[in-house]
Amino acid sequence: MQPTGHLRGDAVRVGGDARQRFYDARGYGRPLDGNEIALSRVEAAHLLFRGDLSGIELGDDADPVNFERFFVASAAAADRFAVRFLVYSDLRDRGFYLSPAREPWPGGSDAPSDAVDFVAYERGQTPDTGKVEYPIQVVGERESVAAAGLAGRTLAVVDEESDITYFAAEAGGVEGATGYEPPVDLTGVLLADRVVVWDAPEGFYERGFYGRPLTGRAADVEGALQLSLVEAASLAADGRLELTASIGDGEGLAGDAAARIVARGRDVEGERFDRRLAVYARLRAADAVPKTGFKFGADFRTYLDVETVEDLPHSEHLVRVVGPDHEFSPRELSLDVRLAGGVRKEMVFALTGIGDGHPADGGTSTDADVEWLSVDRLTP
Repeated sequence: MQPTGHLRGDAVRVGGDARQRFYDARGYGRPLDGNEIALSRVEAAHLLFRGDLSGIELGDDADPVNFERFFVASAAAADRFAVRFLVYSDLRDRGFYLSPAREPWPGGSDAPSDAVDFVAYERGQTPDTGKVEYPIQVVGERESVAAAGLAGRTLAVVDEESDITYFAAEAGGVEGATGYEPPVDLTGVLLADRVVVWDAPEGFYERGFYGRPLTGRAADVEGALQLSLVEAASLAADGRLELTASIGDGEGLAGDAAARIVARGRDVEGERFDRRLAVYARLRAADAVPKTGFKFGADFRTYLDVETVEDLPHSEHLVRVVGPDHEFSPRELSLDVRLAGGVRKEMVFALTGIGDGHPADGGTSTDADVEWLSVDRLTP
């Protein structure tokens, strides 16, 4: 006959040979005095669902209830119980031992954040001996997920039909190997939403992959190159680009080139321009080549090792720029990651707070702090 559990507070106590049967052999719960153990509600529900418990008493004088009644009572008493139970059961079925990521359960000391619901140990390892394989944060598809601090966690998203999608979130930047140093004597004309360099030097586009040439089958103009505002602002901030004219600007050429290009960027794009400029500058400083990611719904796509545009490698990343307080909707996150995987790229989010307020001195914001977050689909 299977043992009966007794709900005490937010834990279910089981006596008899429970320690040997459930904790020592299968990693459920936490040991108490003697052979008694305490189970979290999710652990107890899973054992009840499997038939390893005969029932659970909800009060001192109450008769033991079955899985259905305990599940409903727990869903009413515990936050997100239903989705946490689904993820717990799924990972148990995949062969993982798990612990609740809170004290006094064994996983409490292994949890990297209060947002983590469970820690899953390496397959075949118990909470006593195992190394944490996945710190699991469980969310429903209609919840939001803070981008800050997500690195190092495994996100388990439960959709409206109770299917589970897992995402691995990791920290780390983008490092390239493009050895090109742009010239320091560029001049250009600032237009409404781009800069034209009329006499771009050899290699500027071909080796540095800056801008896009003004070309065509019948073209009789050589060396003309269009730069995006973010490319131009970064070059100007480094002292490599000056303006000879500024179209649609009633102030002539007052002020340095970098400040004027940034001001135009803010006019056409708002404060988001500052964020993108900061991330662009960081990518270039890391010897990666960022180009627009518009076709993929991202801010940038990146090339890590460009030797020549004629022999351009496959771009490796899609980069989307967000603020440090950004919150993902799981649907948005899934779309970004799925699209990146479909075009054989890694999805990277760049978190920077520079766009939350323009620099008081009108600066260009190219040295802002950036936190990198890589997210990919995961099959545990």
